[in-house]
Amino acid sequence: MEKWAIGVFASLDAGLGVNLNVAQELGIKTIQLHAPQQSSRTKENADAFLAKLNDMGITLTCVFGGFEGESYADIPTTQKTVGLVPAETRAARTAEMKEIADFANLLGCKCVGLHIGFIPHDTSDPQYAQVVAVAQELCDHCKTMGQSVHLETGQETADGLLQFIGDVARDNLKVNFDPANMILYGTGEPIEAVKKVGKHLGSVHCKDAKWAANPGQEWGQEVPVGQGDVNFESYLSALQEVGYEGPLTIEREIPQEPERQKQEIGHAVTVLTDLKSKILG
Repeated sequence: MEKWAIGVFASLDAGLGVNLNVAQELGIKTIQLHAPQQSSRTKENADAFLAKLNDMGITLTCVFGGFEGESYADIPTTQKTVGLVPAETRAARTAEMKEIADFANLLGCKCVGLHIGFIPHDTSDPQYAQVVAVAQELCDHCKTMGQSVHLETGQETADGLLQFIGDVARDNLKVNFDPANMILYGTGEPIEAVKKVGKHLGSVHCKDAKWAANPGQEWGQEVPVGQGDVNFESYLSALQEVGYEGPLTIEREIPQEPERQKQEIGHAVTVLTDLKSKILG
């Protein structure tokens, strides 16, 4: 695959990604896939989906897990409902995440990703050790299939993420870096953060956002690529500096407005293509 192949976050029957036809129309050659509903994760569906991707000339680079009951309504709700951190749903979601990894394996995909949730900042909190253990369990399951696990950034500072990766101590645990999430959650300056976690990068998102008036207390605002506070030229330069060569996956989470979503993803493709040729020459 070419360096920094432009990708898009896509979905089949669940999740916030775009329809595959949009990727094809825009000439996008790589996708990350939001895992389909449990009932669709069959060998038969995997084979049919792979055949479709093959016909379209599209490569699948990562399968992302998401769970029933997750809500990103505001920061406190996200803390309570997202990922593998909430104790009451942890066992069921860990089991489901392993099933998603098995489905990714049927698709020949060596990467699974997820928002693990708000990891406790206090490492002496008993919940912290439990989340470390669950991450180890998931990494060990994926390792048997030669897969890596990519943690989506946002809820942690770069330092918090480095601490957690060090404590999990699994060589197949990587970062899916989303610069907009650092701004949306108010967890740190994205360019600085990407340089800090650079050696752990497994994949990246290209999404833009504006800082909230009270970062960390309330959400920032997601906006089209190039209209927010990320500064994509600095972002791509930082990716170049840390030696990242994988896809640049555009994520634009407005599935209820498909025409606008398509238009804004098309604009992001133009912005990234121009910057890519400027930086890579």
